[in-house]
Amino acid sequence: MSLVETDWLEKNFDYVKIIDCSWHMPLTKRDGFEEYKKRHIPNSIFFDLDKNSKIGTDLPHMLASAEEWKKIVSEMGINNNDQIIIYDNSDVISSCRCWYNFIYFGHKPELVKILNGGFKKWSKENKVTNNKISQFKKTDYKVNEIKSLVKNKKQIDENIIKKKFSVIDARSIERFNGNVKEPRKGLRSGNIKNSSCIPFNQLLNDDKTFKTKNEIIKIFNKNLENINSDSVVFSCGSGVTACVLALAYSLINDKYLPIIYDGSWAEYGKI
Repeated sequence: MSLVETDWLEKNFDYVKIIDCSWHMPLTKRDGFEEYKKRHIPNSIFFDLDKNSKIGTDLPHMLASAEEWKKIVSEMGINNNDQIIIYDNSDVISSCRCWYNFIYFGHKPELVKILNGGFKKWSKENKVTNNKISQFKKTDYKVNEIKSLVKNKKQIDENIIKKKFSVIDARSIERFNGNVKEPRKGLRSGNIKNSSCIPFNQLLNDDKTFKTKNEIIKIFNKNLENINSDSVVFSCGSGVTACVLALAYSLINDKYLPIIYDGSWAEYGKI
């Protein structure tokens, strides 16, 4: 199970590393780090999704290099055997992208969890918060990339003919069908041929917790012939909400490791 509940975390502060990966869509004009500095779960480490992505590309949130990731995580004070709990205060559940990054770079999946309901639920339950920024001793984190967990544009194009894996898009139905303009400039409207669509928020309750396993199964059954398949690739606008679908799928398929089309529509939809 890739989720932990707020009550569990409250009792296990001293045994885990906690990451705040709050990232907001540019149109919201919110700043995750500024909000973190004002209030966060005690002992949490801020993870900047923009800064901790690939350097030297115009595509958003692309995976960093192995060398860059080693430096990022080592400076966060995280060891390879640490239990990591990730949360966010975002409408797009950005913590799931951080979850994917850790698994891609070889952290044991059973040691990486998402806080169900995130900071919103934590705050609503009046659990303790503070504005203290904790310091952790630098580590020597070891990276072991699992390159099969990422797809590039060439592989996506080849799959249109070969049909070796299913592609599911996390964007809204309106964006997927090309009925509205893309929010990012320089992109056409539409979708990847032969892909299907599950808007990521369909997997969430109103309080941003994930739906029950049975509800998630019903949603995926509409898009997949076999919900036990490990040949499922998720895409979205910029690689963030695709990871929400991947996490939801992992809740009903214990053997599944998240596979993301990293460039997503930001790359595929370029004019």
